[in-house]
Amino acid sequence: MFMRVDKLQAALPAPRKADPNAAAALQELLGGKYGEMSTLGNYMFQSFNFRSKDKLRPFYSLVASITAEELGHVELVSNGVAMLANGPDNDGDMASGGDISKTPMEAMKDIRSFASFASAGGGALPVNSNSMSWNADMVTTTGNVVVDLLHNFHLECGARLHKLRVYETLSDPTGREVCGYLLVRGSVHAHAYALALKQITGVELEKFLPTPNIPLDKIPECQKYLQEGSHRRLYTWSPNDYKEISGIWGNGEQALPTDPPGELEVVDGMPEGGKIHQLTGIPSAFTPDYAPEEMFEIATKLYKASR
Repeated sequence: MFMRVDKLQAALPAPRKADPNAAAALQELLGGKYGEMSTLGNYMFQSFNFRSKDKLRPFYSLVASITAEELGHVELVSNGVAMLANGPDNDGDMASGGDISKTPMEAMKDIRSFASFASAGGGALPVNSNSMSWNADMVTTTGNVVVDLLHNFHLECGARLHKLRVYETLSDPTGREVCGYLLVRGSVHAHAYALALKQITGVELEKFLPTPNIPLDKIPECQKYLQEGSHRRLYTWSPNDYKEISGIWGNGEQALPTDPPGELEVVDGMPEGGKIHQLTGIPSAFTPDYAPEEMFEIATKLYKASR
């Protein structure tokens, strides 16, 4: 089962302005071929289908724990997309829907991904940057441990290339922060799968890393995560389970040569994370509704009743 915490895995800065086209570019990291929907789908179904879980516990625990992290990555990218489409933080919602006959959303007809507005109210969808739907054909779960781990290694390296290209496309701090965090954590996952394969086959796949060969120290948004040691940590994402990943990660193994030095470590639980930003209500887009004052009044009564 999964436990949900009302925070993001990383703290995201508020965007400087509303930029639906930047939000569309960031969608590639959600629903693209190497996006977070793909990594989540692959690892989740591999963990569900894993054979001989008890006998192969360290490898099962590795895939299972990374599954939980990937679920949080889907949440992180989705929030980044919605924040870029929404614009700067604003605690005050628009009070009125205005005159909907006067095309208050006329500018939306020219945005790169109109579906994100028309279908999702300016939020994220499981699509790529061209609004093409993510689909289950991108999930590989063969039941063969070596094949699945090798596929995962390839997937993480491809995702790194993905993130670098999107990073080079964006200038807003929100999108760049999403990319910086995911580049560090994706590097951890690629390293972890390489070490798992090394245990089974003896092949030193970690020597392939980083792929593509761009050190994280060249990316400003990666620096704080490198300095705090995030590049050396695997989380269990559970208070009691999946500790067996320490058989693969954290036995004197060191960080990759291109990253700050240090020993790999397993951390029980999860990172501290950051707040989830509040998105401005837009009555003319019927989000959350055309008459927000009525919705807020009802919600206030329910909130007081829960205390």
